[in-house]
Amino acid sequence: MMTDPSSQSSLDAISGLSQAEAARRLAIEGGNELPTADRLTALLRHLAVVREPMFLLLLGAGLLYALIGEPTDALVLAAFATLSISIAVVQRGRSDRVLASLRDLSSPRALVVREGVRLRIASREIVRGDVLLINEGDRLPADAILRDGEEVLVDESLLTGESVPVRKLPAPGVEVAPASPGGDDHPHLYSGTLVVRGHGLAVTTATGARSAVGRIG
Repeated sequence: MMTDPSSQSSLDAISGLSQAEAARRLAIEGGNELPTADRLTALLRHLAVVREPMFLLLLGAGLLYALIGEPTDALVLAAFATLSISIAVVQRGRSDRVLASLRDLSSPRALVVREGVRLRIASREIVRGDVLLINEGDRLPADAILRDGEEVLVDESLLTGESVPVRKLPAPGVEVAPASPGGDDHPHLYSGTLVVRGHGLAVTTATGARSAVGRIG
């Protein structure tokens, strides 16, 4: 049976990043936070809907019918154009709300190993290469590769919509091929997903907007 990777004896050979290197990466790559769209950015995204080809086509056809004296047809096309832009705006609004919810789900703090010492730090301070200690009930703060662990099951419904947890197998010290969320028996862990069973040790591979959940927006 595997030893608990979060035990002190298992950490003796694990140093993690130095505080200086972690600070350097944080300064270069930025905090582990999902991007926040301000109101102006959201407004510009909504206004971009009017450049959609379907909307422009309907609008142009409506103007043409109005010019040739067919007001009824022009009004029908104008109604379709209005419906089209309304649906697009609603969908964009839903996407913004989903991203806001994902930001709210982020764990406020995480357990890492730096310079051989276990530290609980703010999740926004996690950087690529940080060693994470994960346990049942943890919301993963960043994308990572599971390097050691026992009976790790993760709920990835946040990314896949599938309610059945997936099994993770550690990949100690080997190169790992890319994989998509939702698959069993690979070592990839994803920010925002929930550990429903097991414990382990993982190395961070992507944070913030570079994580799988960050790329959704």
